[in-house]
Amino acid sequence: MATHGSSKYDYTAPILVLGLGSTPSGDDGLGAILLGELAKQYRYAGGFVEFLDGGTKGLDLLDRVVGRQAIVVLDALSTGSKPGTISVLEGAEVLRYATGDSACSHPGDAHELIATAAFLGDLPAHFYVVGMQPGDLHEGARLSTQVQKSIHQAVIQAQKIIDEWLVELAEPVQA
Repeated sequence: MATHGSSKYDYTAPILVLGLGSTPSGDDGLGAILLGELAKQYRYAGGFVEFLDGGTKGLDLLDRVVGRQAIVVLDALSTGSKPGTISVLEGAEVLRYATGDSACSHPGDAHELIATAAFLGDLPAHFYVVGMQPGDLHEGARLSTQVQKSIHQAVIQAQKIIDEWLVELAEPVQA
């Protein structure tokens, strides 16, 4: 998926929506799928929101988090709950997630990126992870039925966060 919103003019959009995961690995490809659905909803938010498919690039994405007001990461999120269960992490929960263990850990996942950005002081104060408990993570697998059924609701959860930030950015600054 192409980047929408900032690289063309050396401008950093205040909101980054970052899809992570490996598309050919079943439910681990969830981040890219959610990203695609969200990008369709925000075709006219250019300049404010950048949609980036980070795949499994991990630390190679560090320069993309710098200078943001808010970041929304979309990824498979192992919580031990049943497949398809949606979780929205914010604030200290994100840091606990980044420094904890996950069955979804793979090269280039959100853990290392978030933890390193926080250590370097590059993590914005407003950072969210919208994820879903995966079912099938096998190479070559398709999305599991449970995850497919929850995609729409996960998109709605991410939209709520993005919409709140778009309203925040649109409000006039008081002198």
